[in-house]
Amino acid sequence: MTVSKKQAIEKNMPTWLTILLATACGIIVANLYYAQPLVGLISSSIGLSASGAGLIVTLTQIGYVVGLLFIVPLGDIVENRKLVVVSILLTAVALTVAAVTKQAMLFFAASLFIGLGSVATQVLVPFASYLASESARGRVVGNVMSGLLLGIMLSRPLSSLVADFWSWHAIFGLSAAALVVLAIILSTVLPARRPTASTQYGALLGSMWHLLRTTPILRRRAVYHACVFATFSIFWTTVPLLLSSPDFHFSQKAIALYALVGVAGAIAAPVAGRLADRGWTRPGTGIAVGTVIISVLLPLMIQTSSSVGVAVLVVSAILLDAGVSANLVLSQREIFSLGPEIRSRLNGLFMAIFFLGGAVGSAIGGWAYASGGWSAVLWIGIAFPVIALLYFATERK
Repeated sequence: MTVSKKQAIEKNMPTWLTILLATACGIIVANLYYAQPLVGLISSSIGLSASGAGLIVTLTQIGYVVGLLFIVPLGDIVENRKLVVVSILLTAVALTVAAVTKQAMLFFAASLFIGLGSVATQVLVPFASYLASESARGRVVGNVMSGLLLGIMLSRPLSSLVADFWSWHAIFGLSAAALVVLAIILSTVLPARRPTASTQYGALLGSMWHLLRTTPILRRRAVYHACVFATFSIFWTTVPLLLSSPDFHFSQKAIALYALVGVAGAIAAPVAGRLADRGWTRPGTGIAVGTVIISVLLPLMIQTSSSVGVAVLVVSAILLDAGVSANLVLSQREIFSLGPEIRSRLNGLFMAIFFLGGAVGSAIGGWAYASGGWSAVLWIGIAFPVIALLYFATERK
């Protein structure tokens, strides 16, 4: 693609390209979550014990965090289109291995590389902010993040339904094929982006600690979102257990349909992007965190297995996903305003920190549900956004 064409895209990013990047982010990030509702099926198929089954999801998360810290920063020194395409193809290979292997160790290795390659999403998001004009950056990032969040929310019910119709192998094979097609499309239509920085890779990694220490916006935004994402993970890790319990008697298909309800919350992402473009990031953040608190407070106050209780859980899921979606876009809009030459490193740090919050939430959620039931889950779940709101109250204009 010529420089003039690339400049035309950057000046007025077309809608079709925004939709393509949003779709790409959704397709890629979904691979992090496909295995979660299939752990039991996969474990029995590859001969894993109950204690080892958790490694399937854990290794994918570890791979993702490693990629955030060691691959995403390359976006500041390596041509972005090539980095995205190579990462996508790496994920496709790992998915193919996961789909056909019957050996636990090989599946573990594939899980690690699925997480590692899926960080292509976090190269694409700063790429989108680079292509967008300053006045439209929040809107573009919000729209792209809508695709990413839809990928997260749809991944679990999709993998459950595909496994129900065919087998757990099918979702990995289908995703691998989709990624190959996506890599071809992106390599064809994306403009080249060659960063001007000449920093060596070792120095690049070393600079990340300096950026974390000297960038208060990054630290604050990472803490805010780590807290709300911890609640998100606590809720979605344990609510399937609640719905499948004798009190509710939900089938796997019913649980999958319930998970689809949360998709409605993704509409908050582009709305938050427009608020940020108008300079309303601060009130928007307060509303987003407050929405997460309300989403946990409702089922805490109304606990019943009747139709009223189910309705409350539906509303709670929508509010939770909306609050988390909005806060994510507001945070990334703030971070991406700091400078294009450090955008990939800032985004890698931000994502790694808040993803760690999500991992903590998942671990605590399972323990809390086993120890104290649904009420314990909700009390812990509400504590995280309250901490975020208290910390947010100390933020100066």
